[in-house]
Amino acid sequence: MSTTDETDTSPAPVTGRLEAELERLLAVESFDPPAGFTRRHPVENDVAAAAADPVTFWADKARELLNWDRPFTTVLNDANPPFYKWFEDGELNLSANCLDRHVAAGRGDRVAFHWAGEEGERRVITYAGLLDETQRLANGLRSLGVGKGDVVGIFLPMIPQVAAAMLACARIGAVHNVVFGGFAPSAVRERMEVSDAKVLITVDGARRKGRTAPVKAAVDAEMGDLKSLERILVVEAVGAAGLGGERAPMTPGRDVWYEELVAAADPVCPPEPMPAEAPLFILYSSGSTAKPKGILHTTAGYLLGVTYTYRTVFDIDPATDIYWCSADVGWITGHSYIIYGPLSNGATSVMYEGAPDYPDFDAWWKLIDEYKVTVFYTAPTAIRSCMKWGAEYPDRHDLSSLRLLGSVGEPINPKAWLWYQQVIGGGRCPVVDTWWQTETGAIMISPVPGVTSTKPGSATKPLPGFSPALLTEQGQPLSEGVGVLVVTQPWPSMLRTLYKDDDRFVETYFSRFGPTTYLVGDAARLDADGYFWIIGRIDDVINVSGHRLSTAEVESAIVAHEAVAESAVVAQADEQTGQAIVAFVTLTGGRVGDDAMVAELRDHVAARIGKLARPKRIIWADDLPKTRSGKIMRRLLRDVAEGRALGDVTTLRDPAVMAALASKVAEADPDE
Repeated sequence: MSTTDETDTSPAPVTGRLEAELERLLAVESFDPPAGFTRRHPVENDVAAAAADPVTFWADKARELLNWDRPFTTVLNDANPPFYKWFEDGELNLSANCLDRHVAAGRGDRVAFHWAGEEGERRVITYAGLLDETQRLANGLRSLGVGKGDVVGIFLPMIPQVAAAMLACARIGAVHNVVFGGFAPSAVRERMEVSDAKVLITVDGARRKGRTAPVKAAVDAEMGDLKSLERILVVEAVGAAGLGGERAPMTPGRDVWYEELVAAADPVCPPEPMPAEAPLFILYSSGSTAKPKGILHTTAGYLLGVTYTYRTVFDIDPATDIYWCSADVGWITGHSYIIYGPLSNGATSVMYEGAPDYPDFDAWWKLIDEYKVTVFYTAPTAIRSCMKWGAEYPDRHDLSSLRLLGSVGEPINPKAWLWYQQVIGGGRCPVVDTWWQTETGAIMISPVPGVTSTKPGSATKPLPGFSPALLTEQGQPLSEGVGVLVVTQPWPSMLRTLYKDDDRFVETYFSRFGPTTYLVGDAARLDADGYFWIIGRIDDVINVSGHRLSTAEVESAIVAHEAVAESAVVAQADEQTGQAIVAFVTLTGGRVGDDAMVAELRDHVAARIGKLARPKRIIWADDLPKTRSGKIMRRLLRDVAEGRALGDVTTLRDPAVMAALASKVAEADPDE
């Protein structure tokens, strides 16, 4: 930041004032709940009940929050750990809990989704309208031969049909397998093949930043000889005009237009009562290092987990709140907190098919202003990108409707937390920094807004009914310090197994500390107040000369420097210290990455953490390797730092980023 002399009385630039305020707030360790925030759903009784008897707590919540076709009499069957079962003699239908009960209660005209397209398109989908399309699509799927237990693949962008597709599967007892729309068709084929999908629902073309990708044609090139796949259902989202004059290619006898199937289908499809433990969906991991893991969730326990946590963490009043989660439905965040959690609670959401920086860097803030969004839930990577673009873009719009902000996906560094709270939330919105996983199904650790004092960068404490804990590497409980994150008791929304691979399920999650202790795979720190600080994956802890350092902690120190826009830290093998710290750093516009800046950043980290945490190497990066959902692929950075072959980079948002980084790494000398 520039300085002025004593005689200069002109006001400081807005950016300068903001930087100064953030620097001041970085010294604040804890923030009390904002005085103007009034909580709508009390949690005091939940905390006491869950602490006294978590199984009874979940049974009471299951009866309170869900509609059952056949009430359960057994709550938890823990006779064969880790293969736990919840509410196993009960029956319900998830689709009916998300749609029918709201329409029957006279809320059919309530908006389920405000859908926005990136070129200004707008649609309103009511609960009654979504129920109608879901029923017709469910009958259409049955006409294609889909029945209970059959797997239906879904490869769609963020369009309303993706919600109908998931709910239609749940309505008839089919198992959906959603694949993130940014994945390559080869990844779609792999997931269809290993799950034996019978039908794939896809789209003719998908738009992104003014361009259209011919999705159906690309899918055809991969799916032609897949034996299990009998039919492909195609949503015509862009039409011939969007594809250069011709409609998407269709194979007679196999391919069906979605719109034609739905229009011809019977409009009434009674929801199928499903056993509580019936499979609901498979969601595959990215497969970054091995065969993708098919994480299997079942019906009632999963629905209970997302219904309860959505209401508790976001403090939603369905009659007044407008909620927006910026994730993609292809990830667990989209499943739990775009589709099932909000709809089960009868909430109104925004669904956006587009990027945050198209047609300009204010795309998100424009939508929040337009729809008067009250609750916004996004990822730290996205927040850091918005910081990089500047506060001038949110400042163009009225964001005063916001009452609560959420963060999800990875640990958020304090500087980003504060920018989010101050610039987007105006200092008046509580920030819920949530920790959970695909495997947990629902949020486990999070502030309770209006109740929990927050510490920037900490997910704070477990929610009622969940039992995260910290162990040493030898399995001893830790009340403070750095350790291995585990969950010590079963919970309703937990994964039941890995699809068709029980042995891998046990080996991955329940072999290290035994069949009753779930291994999260994350390292964490527990402070003196009992707050959890998620460090990252276990392999994201760097051991420098016997000292364990968090990559997230070093990253936070680096990005706290006013010249830094973004950073990713990885470990590199080092003969002298065991491991050394390598930092990939993106500077703010106009800054120069030279030797002087290297020295400045190393001193900056030393001052914040200690000399041991100084990066041995700093690699200047114009961009970092990110997936389409915005997650930084640190595995690739570790590979390039240690000179390993990179392998498949097709799932990156910009595969060319890795080639540029590899070239810079080859040119750089380690800074001794």
